[in-house]
Amino acid sequence: MDVDTRLLRTFAAVAEDGSLTRAAERLYVSQPALTKQIRQLETLLGVPLFVRSRAGMALTAAGRSLAARVPGLLADWEAALRETRGAASRAGRVLRVGFLASAANEATPGIVAGFTARHPGWRVEMRHAAWSDPTAGLAAGEADAALLRLPFPGQERWRVAGLSVEPRWVALPSAHPLAALEVVPFRELWDEPFVAAPAGTGGWRDYWVAADEREGRPVRIGAVVEHPDDWLSAIANGYGVALAPESTARFYARPGIAYRPVSGVSPSRLAVAWSPADDGDPVVRDFVRCCLDGVAGQR
Repeated sequence: MDVDTRLLRTFAAVAEDGSLTRAAERLYVSQPALTKQIRQLETLLGVPLFVRSRAGMALTAAGRSLAARVPGLLADWEAALRETRGAASRAGRVLRVGFLASAANEATPGIVAGFTARHPGWRVEMRHAAWSDPTAGLAAGEADAALLRLPFPGQERWRVAGLSVEPRWVALPSAHPLAALEVVPFRELWDEPFVAAPAGTGGWRDYWVAADEREGRPVRIGAVVEHPDDWLSAIANGYGVALAPESTARFYARPGIAYRPVSGVSPSRLAVAWSPADDGDPVVRDFVRCCLDGVAGQR
């Protein structure tokens, strides 16, 4: 029997938290998606793993047996995946760096130049991840380090070094009435449809629609996208507005889209993240140092 490790991670989170709601928040997925995954695992195994009640999710005897094994299984698999892929990249003298759109932006060339100066003969392979993977390849073992916007799913599992803080602006169609303002109060955006990342990114999407800063007002989703080009097209075509780091206005300037500062919303934080297992790796350590130096040089 083959079982997707994603289902085991879901099970482990629910088993630990005893609550679908808390587990969904921690995994940055929707509660219906989490429920579906638990039922899928129970169907595959042919046994009930939880007893559901208003008080939460209690493990059955079978569930307790599985819960004792799963953390070790997942840790071994993740270590094997990371070591296998990492060994291949090290053999080729390649450092794999995942990033999301509007990560380090203008600082990236300086970071890469600083790293290659420290490690002649090495190459930094920048891997652009879709917004459906806010860890930019870290979770899948496809990146040795990643340039990310905080918060991101499973952040507590990784080493994270903060690099910079910048205001969040709004991207909106050039003809939008709010584009006439020099600064847009966030309150004025509460009833606007937003162009957002997939619902499966959970809390990461919530952050970029500022769901916790609306005084309880619901979010309207006008379009769901995974890539910058689709994001830009959706905004230019009038399907919605979107929050973005200030630097996006310079890095993703395009006809039909206006960027304006937003008041009344928290700023965005840029960070570099890597695995704790690589703390002693001089290559990863030097890349982190180059990130710190490179971003500082942009201020």
